[in-house]
Amino acid sequence: MRSIFRLFIFSLFILAFNSHASDLAKEKRWADQVVEAIIDGDAVWLNDGKRDFLGIYTEAEENKNRAVIVMHGTGVHPDWQQVIQPLRVGLTEHNWNTLSIQMPVLANDAEYVDYAPLYDEVAPRINAALKYLRGEAMKEIILIGHSKGSTMSAYYLSASKEPVNGFVAIGMSAFGKDPRMNAVLSLEKIHIPVLDLYGTEDLDTVIASADSRVAAAKKAGNKNYTQIQITGNHFFDGHDDALLETVAQWLEKNSAD
Repeated sequence: MRSIFRLFIFSLFILAFNSHASDLAKEKRWADQVVEAIIDGDAVWLNDGKRDFLGIYTEAEENKNRAVIVMHGTGVHPDWQQVIQPLRVGLTEHNWNTLSIQMPVLANDAEYVDYAPLYDEVAPRINAALKYLRGEAMKEIILIGHSKGSTMSAYYLSASKEPVNGFVAIGMSAFGKDPRMNAVLSLEKIHIPVLDLYGTEDLDTVIASADSRVAAAKKAGNKNYTQIQITGNHFFDGHDDALLETVAQWLEKNSAD
C-alpha cells in the first residue's frame, strides 16, 4: 500500500513539474515543421544544460563579427512569419549575423499567467545562444525580443551578469502580478542601450504601459534608452520594411563597429 501511495505522490510531482515547464512535444512539432521549411539560414541545435532546442543561424552579407539573438512571442517558433522572420533575415542585409531561438512555450489554450514559471527557463536558453555566438567569434551581441520574447529578455537582462551590448524590445507589455513578467520592474535594473519599439495600433497593454516604461528607464539612470512608436499593429502587418529599417538604424547608431 505504501509503495502505491509513493508512486501516486511521485506521479503528482511529475505532473506538477511538467505543468510548469515548456511543452517539449509542441517544441518538437514546431521544429519538425520549421527545419524542413527553412530557406534562409541553417538550423542549429543548442543545449540549455538539460536538453537541446532549436535555433536558426543566418550569416550576414558582410561579417563584422556582430550578431543579434531574436526571440519570438507567445507559443510560436523561431521562424514565425510576423516580426521574427523579417528581422532574422532582413538584418543580415545590414551586416548583422542573426540567431533566432526557440523560447519556452505552452499549449495553445494556456493563459498569460500560466507562462510565469517558464521565465526561469529563459536564462539557460539565452546563455546557450550567447555561447554559440561567441564560438562564432562574435564580439558584439544584441538581444531582440518581440511581445513575450521581449518581456522574457528584459527579465533576463535585469538579473544576468552576462555581457550583452544592447536590447531591442518590440511590443513589450508590463503587467501581471508576477514580477518576472513585469517589464517595468525589469527596466529599472537595465543599464545597457535599449530600443523600446511599439506600434500605433499595438495591444492596449503595450500602449498603456509606454509612459511607465520610460519612467522605469529614467529611474535606472539609463541615458541610452530610446522609445519609438511607428505605424503598425502588434505584429506590424504590412509594415515589415518600416520595422526592419527602424531596428537596423538603431542598431547601426548603437553599434561599436
